[in-house]
Amino acid sequence: MLNRRSFLGTVGAGIIGASPLASAIEPIAATRKRLAVLTTEWKYHTHAWHMPERFLHGYPIKGHWHRPPLDVVAAYVDQHPDGDLSQSRAEEFGFKIYPTIAETLRCGGDRLAVDAVLIIGEHGKYPKSEFEQTKYPRYEFFKQVTDVYRQDGKSLPVFNDKHLSWKWDWAKEMVDLSRELNFAFGAGSSLPVTWRLPDVELPYGAEVEELMSVAIGSIDSYDFHALEVIQCMAERRRGGETGVVAMQALRGDAVWKAMEAGNWANGGWDSKLFDACLSRTQTLAQPATFSHRYPTQVQMREWVKDPVAYRFEYADGVKATMLMLNGLVGDFTFAARIKGQVEPLSTLFYLPPVPNVVYSAELMSKAEETFMTGKTPYPIERTLLTTGLVEAGVRSLGTGQTRIETPHLAIRYQAPRESTYARY
Repeated sequence: MLNRRSFLGTVGAGIIGASPLASAIEPIAATRKRLAVLTTEWKYHTHAWHMPERFLHGYPIKGHWHRPPLDVVAAYVDQHPDGDLSQSRAEEFGFKIYPTIAETLRCGGDRLAVDAVLIIGEHGKYPKSEFEQTKYPRYEFFKQVTDVYRQDGKSLPVFNDKHLSWKWDWAKEMVDLSRELNFAFGAGSSLPVTWRLPDVELPYGAEVEELMSVAIGSIDSYDFHALEVIQCMAERRRGGETGVVAMQALRGDAVWKAMEAGNWANGGWDSKLFDACLSRTQTLAQPATFSHRYPTQVQMREWVKDPVAYRFEYADGVKATMLMLNGLVGDFTFAARIKGQVEPLSTLFYLPPVPNVVYSAELMSKAEETFMTGKTPYPIERTLLTTGLVEAGVRSLGTGQTRIETPHLAIRYQAPRESTYARY
């Protein structure tokens, strides 16, 4: 019987030839690769619904419907709550769900039987740390993968959704292990690779003075996305990435006091950057019957019940602020003050709505590139740094909103000159 998997395997080579990713994967595109998916749960609107399903039925990119030259052949699903989709997806697309990660990577045999691994440690019921972090088992999944690599004497590309771990030491170990075992290790948020409105990039080698992202969400979750917004821009500045030396997180009234301060030196941030971010948002809150009016601080205090700010300092003196203002905005914006420019550079990081959520398709195109070429399109150091910033932020909040020195975040790297976000 010719099922969907058989059909895609038959026609895959012809489709690949027309793929917009062909330049990245062309040398080995003629051979379909085998993908293992490791996820905490697989339900509607979870990241397993967003991401591995792109490898089951393809995804839109640059005006084409792209069919990746990979087959999901095995999966491990840690939790199966009501609404679980993994069994029905396995039946529809012809892959098997195994009871352990080792069996998944070996497809039930005694040796590695896949070519790449996708890890999704997001969603599901897991305990919390003292700093309100969900202890998603991304590190535990990764360690079981590398244990198999050691036992079988072979390493394969891995892509890890979002930040690396809730614990810094574990995140650092993951990166160190990828280098020791010599495999491509990609990770991160979909925000750096989604569309921007307007379509602007921070000029490569620019002298940056201060950065900001205004966003939505909660700590240990959307703070990571907003930090990746900042970092994918910050890393392009003159001298490359230098690392972060200190973090102070604020919450509640402390955020409004910082906003009133008007500048970084007085304990706040550049108000022109905040204005630029609000001028780019498509979701700015308004009173009933009003439209496109700049909110007063009284209104902001009324609408935003739990404001959060992360203020952090780079080793080269650049300052950055991440603001989560639920109730004021519903999207992610960015602004930067560049030396010698009168007005801030600013943009909206655009996230198309459900059900298509094609920003996750853009992220999976980067995962696909990692799987097919054995090289990551952007440095893993970006996600290592933002992982550390999340942990530093929640620690600062959990210890009285104190300023924390971060010598462990002395992470230096050079970003590629070529932009990796969606452009057309």
